[in-house]
Amino acid sequence: MRKRAKRLCSVLLVATIGLTGCGQKQKTESTAEKADENHFVGEWIVEPEYAISKVGDENTLFVDGRGEKKAILGTVKGAIATVWQDWSITEGKQGDEKWGCIQEPEQLEETLGNLGITKDKEIILIGETLDGWGDDARLLWELRAAGYEDVKMVDGGWKALKDSGIKTQFLASKPEPAEVKIDEIDYSHVMTTEELQKNYDEYKIVDVRTDEEYEGAILYDEAKGGHLPGAIHIRYTDLFDDAGYLKSNEELTKMFEDAGLSKDDEIVTYCTGGIRSAYTQLVMEMCGFEHTYNYDQSFWRWAVVGDVE
Repeated sequence: MRKRAKRLCSVLLVATIGLTGCGQKQKTESTAEKADENHFVGEWIVEPEYAISKVGDENTLFVDGRGEKKAILGTVKGAIATVWQDWSITEGKQGDEKWGCIQEPEQLEETLGNLGITKDKEIILIGETLDGWGDDARLLWELRAAGYEDVKMVDGGWKALKDSGIKTQFLASKPEPAEVKIDEIDYSHVMTTEELQKNYDEYKIVDVRTDEEYEGAILYDEAKGGHLPGAIHIRYTDLFDDAGYLKSNEELTKMFEDAGLSKDDEIVTYCTGGIRSAYTQLVMEMCGFEHTYNYDQSFWRWAVVGDVE
């Protein structure tokens, strides 16, 4: 595990300033402190040490996006567990119309309400980076679209939390249902199949799957193999260093630009089902690529209705 001493100083600064109630100052000074370090800084990313400081806080809810089966073997103390599929439209099968899209407001209200995920709490999401698909990012991406503002995911994911000594428990905690209100879904960073078909040439398309998938392997019951025409290939795993932490903003920006992307481009990220691509979209946005969209139905749907190479 890489050295974390300076990061802990940043976390202590955040906690100290947070006690003063000056939220804007907290964000500014924390970012300034972190700016000298060679690691990722972003609005929706927190360090493992920050998460540790929030365990047991009645105003913070940990949500394990790896699901209940994995939480059986260990999760953060007090965390509930869920999976992205339960937040999405899943009538029929993968590749069907609307399968994998964000639920409509009324249905998502019920889903989040049953989990007790309310807008008045800080939500810290747990996922896996190199060892998974970044399910925490898919959940964060949906929460943003549903109007949640205080949402975070942990740099390095579950492995980093364990290595940092966070308090854990076997089995997820039982959710405490609460009332949730969602007026509408914000589609500012959502790409639909219909829009992509209609205005394909207006976008730069980024495939974040593995080399094997990009080159045509059918691994997850896709209707056919291949990739979207002209898609730029930037692997999801390329976002991280060998320990599973995000590379620095500078490194990632250079990687995106070297691949032929600019901050003025309209960019669509996709993977198999909109999970790894949600992580990539969020990271790109935090790096200043503001015109980015996650294609939530991704290759499962495109392989049914679109051309591939």
